[in-house]
Amino acid sequence: MTVIGWMVLGALLCGVAVWLRQSLTDFNAQKPEDYASSAPAMDMRQHLSGRIACHGVIYGPLGRVASRFDAEFRGTWTGDTGTLAEHFVYDSGNTQDREWRLSLGPNGTLRAEADDLVGAGRGQLSGASLMLRYRIRLPAEAGGHVLSVTDWMYLTPGGTIVNRSQFRKYGIKVAELVATMKKVDAA
Repeated sequence: MTVIGWMVLGALLCGVAVWLRQSLTDFNAQKPEDYASSAPAMDMRQHLSGRIACHGVIYGPLGRVASRFDAEFRGTWTGDTGTLAEHFVYDSGNTQDREWRLSLGPNGTLRAEADDLVGAGRGQLSGASLMLRYRIRLPAEAGGHVLSVTDWMYLTPGGTIVNRSQFRKYGIKVAELVATMKKVDAA
């Protein structure tokens, strides 16, 4: 084999090793069934209902903080259909609003729609977790790119939801979000 052949083979093996690592041990290796026995069980109609305070950080592709935000959500449900209105205030002073239209299906399945999604999101509730995958179109001022998103939400015993999301373009992670969500007492 020539030197170039060995170089190509080495590069191919490195690529396969990276892919295997990400597939078997990285964020995307999680499956809803991994959390089936975790408690307390997440019920979106209960835990994403009413006023919810959210605080989070967005990391850029190199792992540095790119943005911080506070948000207020309001969830309303009628049976298995709900809306989650979100109002974000970023550290830059910019604001953003989104309204999710949510439908719970059989066996913990979830369908999610919003105006900036490309198609519908699909999710799965399992134990104390929720996994949701969707494609989102960024605003024009952010380039208008379409990113693939995987959201994982984990309900803590105290009722706080910890959200971790990864945003990918062509399979490469370009951002990550970590946030907490906690119901605001009506009192």
